[in-house]
Amino acid sequence: MSAYPQFIAPFRAFLDQIPDAGRVVVFCHFDADGLAAGGLFGRGLNRINASWDVEVLPSGKGENAFLTPAVREKLLAFKPDALIVTDLGVHENGTLETDGVPVLYVDHHIPEGQPPAGATVLTGYGLEPVPCSAWLAYELLATETEMTDLRWVAAIGILSDLGDQAPWPPLAETKKQHTAKWLKEAVAMCNAARRAGAFDLDLPLQYLLHDDNPRALAQDATLAAYRAEVAAELAVARKMPPKFPPKGPDAASVAIITINSPCQIHPLVAQQWIQRLPDRVVLCANLGYLPDGAVAISGRAASRDLHIPDMLRAAFARIGATPPANFAHGHPQASGGHLPPAEYQLLLQGLGF
Repeated sequence: MSAYPQFIAPFRAFLDQIPDAGRVVVFCHFDADGLAAGGLFGRGLNRINASWDVEVLPSGKGENAFLTPAVREKLLAFKPDALIVTDLGVHENGTLETDGVPVLYVDHHIPEGQPPAGATVLTGYGLEPVPCSAWLAYELLATETEMTDLRWVAAIGILSDLGDQAPWPPLAETKKQHTAKWLKEAVAMCNAARRAGAFDLDLPLQYLLHDDNPRALAQDATLAAYRAEVAAELAVARKMPPKFPPKGPDAASVAIITINSPCQIHPLVAQQWIQRLPDRVVLCANLGYLPDGAVAISGRAASRDLHIPDMLRAAFARIGATPPANFAHGHPQASGGHLPPAEYQLLLQGLGF
């Protein structure tokens, strides 16, 4: 009995397009949910057909799957016969459809349009409850092959995205089998890998692709060092005070915290401040995260009356400018992106600073 009977036929139709000994690239997000979904496809596809050559590739720092031009070249370099894009969104631009490559999207974010012909979109968005990408990947693969022994991989993505009370039916049993402690530690290690300055995604991914339980991943010394580095950077960043635009007709209800860290801690800093500033959008601008000198901006809001993408776009419009195409997407209460320094100055101006 499949959890998502409506996805069985389209998933099978996508698999039928992959030739024997064909190469499948799995392009996944770099957070714990994305890595877990990538790990599940990396293992499950070879159980469906052992002749397939499956390559799992996490997304890069500051990369947008649909709007960063270098992504297409990077994916085409693998000469894929099929592409699976998971936990990276769904966008009208698509990825490799116009290159004649069948593409499957497995995702749960708000879709931004329908990709070009040649795409199969299987999204949890709009379902109740909304399954995250690892949950969906597990259920899809389980309609084709035995996946029960890999529930722990799915649980890492599910716990990371949906928390301890996630309504995934096998979660309680999986926690009992592998213990909640090791699963939660494994989640923390996956997140430490992507937040640390080294951005070393291959290390947690290898555990997800090859191990039969979460224990070694949870106890990896290198990952523990990354976790300590992130904690130390966060302790410094948490002391930085927010700045507010001077009162006036153009002042947005916003607060900005500026930090300079190689670690991806800007979302955590923004999240931490919204409890204390519930009536404002909190933006954390990290000047040290991206290799090209661009500013990484993470916005969070506690109130549903605040819509961050609208506020950011309005700030550019106020001074007669247009933000880059890949800026201000995401969710109403969680948005941001990357801006070159000159455009970051325009944003500040538009917000009333």
